[in-house]
Amino acid sequence: MKFLIVAGAPGSLINFRGQLIKDLIASGLEVHAAAPDLSKDVLTHTQLEQIGAKTHDVYISRTGINPFHDIRTLVELVRLMWFIKPDYVMGYTIKPVIFGTFAAVLIRCPRRFALITGLGYCFSSYGQTVKTRFIGSIAAKLYRHSLRFSNKVFFQNPDDQALFRDRNIINDSVPSVVVNGSGVDIDHYMPCAYPRQVVFILIARLLIDKGIREYAEAAYNLKTKYPDVVFTLVGDLDSNPNSITAQELDRWVKDGVINYLGKLDDVRDALGNASVFVLPSFYREGIPRTILEALSMGRPVITTNTPGCRETVVDQENGYLVPPRDAPQLANAMRSFIESPQLIATMGKRSREHALRKYDVSKVNATMLKEMGISCSNVSSISVLPRSC
Repeated sequence: MKFLIVAGAPGSLINFRGQLIKDLIASGLEVHAAAPDLSKDVLTHTQLEQIGAKTHDVYISRTGINPFHDIRTLVELVRLMWFIKPDYVMGYTIKPVIFGTFAAVLIRCPRRFALITGLGYCFSSYGQTVKTRFIGSIAAKLYRHSLRFSNKVFFQNPDDQALFRDRNIINDSVPSVVVNGSGVDIDHYMPCAYPRQVVFILIARLLIDKGIREYAEAAYNLKTKYPDVVFTLVGDLDSNPNSITAQELDRWVKDGVINYLGKLDDVRDALGNASVFVLPSFYREGIPRTILEALSMGRPVITTNTPGCRETVVDQENGYLVPPRDAPQLANAMRSFIESPQLIATMGKRSREHALRKYDVSKVNATMLKEMGISCSNVSSISVLPRSC
C-alpha cells in the first residue's frame, strides 16, 4: 500500500510531518513525499530518504492565483500520481489540498484526505483589503469544490472547522475531525532551568501578521523602565510582501531593544535561554508549532485570543491571552512576568502539563492514523529530527 503526502514547502515535510511519515512507514505503508524543489533542499531530501520515504519534485506556486501556474500544478500532480499509483493521498496547505485532491480524483485514488493547517491572511478578519477578500473568495470556492471529494478533512482547531461549515465550504456529507495541531515531540523538547534574568522570546517567520511589530513596540515600551529585560527574536525575513523590512529589523537591533538571533535550525537552546514565549499573531494559524515547543519545554506563553492560538493557553494558568494588534495590552502581560517573576516557574509547569496531556505528537498521529483507517500498532517511537523556526 502506498501513501503520498503533498506539501507546499519541502522543509515542512521533516519539520512538521517527520514523525507522521515515520509512523506511516512503521504501519507498513510505502510513503512518498512531494513538494516543490524538494531535491534542491539537500538536508530535507536526505532526512526523508534516511527515514525511508521516497521523494519527488512537483511544481507548486506557493502564492498567487495565476491559472496557468495552477493548471501546471494539477497536471504535474496527475502525472506523479499516475506514476506512483497511491492508495492514499493527503495534501496540506492550500494548493496541495486543492490540487492534490483534484488530481487524486482524476487518477481514481480510493482514499483522499486533506489537512487544513491554518487559513492564513486571506481568511483573517484583520487588515482585509479588496485583493485579499477576492483571493479569499476564490480560495473558498476552490476548497468547496475539492473537499467534497475528500474522504475526511482534518482541522487543527475548531474555529477553522466552524468557519468552513458556516461558509458552506464543507457540509455534513464531508466527514471532518479536529486534531491538536501537528503535535510536538515531548522527549525532544524537554524542560530546562530558567535564566536568571527575565528573557522574552518570539520565534516565527518575520511577517507583520505574526505580530512582530507589536512585539517590538511592546519591547520599546518596557525597555525604558526595565533595561535589564531581554527581548529575543528568532526567524528569517520572508519574501512574502507581508514581511517586515530589513530596515525595521536593523533599527530595533541598533536601538538595543531587540536581540536578534536570525534563523535557527534547532530552537531548543534559544527557548532554554528564555523565560517566556510570546507570539502576538493575528494570522489564521492552525496551531503554531513554536507555541507547542515552548509548552513542551515548560515556558509560559503569551499569545493572542485568535483561532489556533487561543487553544494553547488557559488564560492566567499557563500564560496570558491578549487582544490581537494591541501592543499596550501585550506589554501589560509581559510586565506581569517582570514584576512577578515567580509566575514563570508556576505557569511554566502548567505549560508542560498541557503539552503532555494534549499535544504529544504520538497521540496526535495515532488519532490521524485511526481516522484514516490505518493500523498504528507498530508505530515507531523514534524522535523526529530537529526543526527549523
